[in-house]
Amino acid sequence: MKKSVVTVATTALLMGCALSGAALAQDAAKPAAPSISDVLASSGITVSGYVAASYSRSNGYPVNIHQFDNKHDSFQLDQAGLTIAYQPKEGFGALVDIFAGEDARILHAAENGNDNSFDVRQAFVQYANGSLTVMAGKFVTLAGAEVINPTLNTNFSRSLLFFDSQPLTHTGVRATYALSDTFSVTGGVNNGWNTTSTSYGSKTGELGFGWIPNKTFSLLGTAYFGKTDPNFGGNDSMKTLFDVVATYNATSSLTFILNLDINKWDDALGAGQNASWSGVAGYVNYAINAQWRVSVRAEYLDDKDGFLTGSQQKLKEGTVTFGYAPVKNFELRLEGRYDKADTDTFFKTAAAVDTGADTDSLTGFAVQGIYKF
Repeated sequence: MKKSVVTVATTALLMGCALSGAALAQDAAKPAAPSISDVLASSGITVSGYVAASYSRSNGYPVNIHQFDNKHDSFQLDQAGLTIAYQPKEGFGALVDIFAGEDARILHAAENGNDNSFDVRQAFVQYANGSLTVMAGKFVTLAGAEVINPTLNTNFSRSLLFFDSQPLTHTGVRATYALSDTFSVTGGVNNGWNTTSTSYGSKTGELGFGWIPNKTFSLLGTAYFGKTDPNFGGNDSMKTLFDVVATYNATSSLTFILNLDINKWDDALGAGQNASWSGVAGYVNYAINAQWRVSVRAEYLDDKDGFLTGSQQKLKEGTVTFGYAPVKNFELRLEGRYDKADTDTFFKTAAAVDTGADTDSLTGFAVQGIYKF
C-alpha cells in the first residue's frame, strides 16, 4: 500500500516537472520584449548622460582667472548632464542638453547674471539636406580646444583661454556646409557671447572652417565679430575673436593639440580705449595603456592692455592630469596645476578677494570622478 502511494506521488511529481518544463520552453520561445534602449535606438533617438564630482584645493583663491575650478577647498558636484537627441542625416531633428551642478551655476550667471545650479546648455532644432545642416536655438561655441562637458576634456581644470577669451554658448542660427569629405564651412548669427536673449538689435556673426584631410591631422578655425550690449561702456562696441585649433595624432596613443586665440574689444577700457589680448595653449595627451593616460597642458596669455586681470602682464600655466579608467564608463582623474603671473594677480587669502590681489602664483591639485551612461 505504501509502495503504491509513493508510486502515485512520484508520477505526479514527474508530470508536474514535465508540465513546468513545457511552460518554460514555451516562454523561452516567445520573443523578448524590447527594452527602452532598443525602442529609442530603432526610432533614431539617443540618450546619454554623465555625473562628475570632485575635490579641489589650492593655496589661494583662483576666482578671477579660472572658469569652473574656482574654489579654494571644496567637495562639489561639478556637473550632472543629460542629452536627448534625434539628429537624422536627412530632414528635421532636435537636441536637448541639460545639466546641473556648480559648473551650471557659473554658466547660468555668465548668461543672465542669475544664480541657478541648473542650466539648459543646448536646445536647438536642426534641418539636414545633403551637405547642408542648419540649426536654430541655443548651442555651444565653435571656439576652443576645451568644452563645458568634462567628459570631452582631458584635464579637470579649464585653460586660461577658456576664461573670458572664448565664449561658452550662443543663441541664434548656425549653418554648416560640407564642401567635400574633408573640408566644411560654418556661418551663423547670434545674440552675442553667452547671451540667451537681448532687448537690443546688435548681433554677433560667426564664421568657421574645418579641415580634416586624414585621421592624423585636423585644423579648425573660427572667428566671432559683432557689437556688444550698448549698455556696456555707454556705446555699441565691437568685439572680435580669432580662434585656431590644430590637432596632430602622432600615433594611436599620442596626440598633440595647439589652441591659439587673438581677442580685441573696442572701448573696453572706456570710450576710444580699446583692449586686446592673445594666448596659446598646448596639449600633449598620451595613453599609457588601456586604463591609464596622462595629459599635459602648457599656456601663455598676454594681457597687453590689462583688461582681463587689471594690469598689463603675461600669465603662464602648467597642468598635469593622470586618468585611470578601471571600466569603460568610469574615470578617476588626479591633477596638479601651477599658475604664474608677472604681478600680484591672485588672492592668497579669503580677505584678499575683497581687498585686492596679493600673490603672483597659485598651486593647486584636484581629484575628479566621472561616470558616463
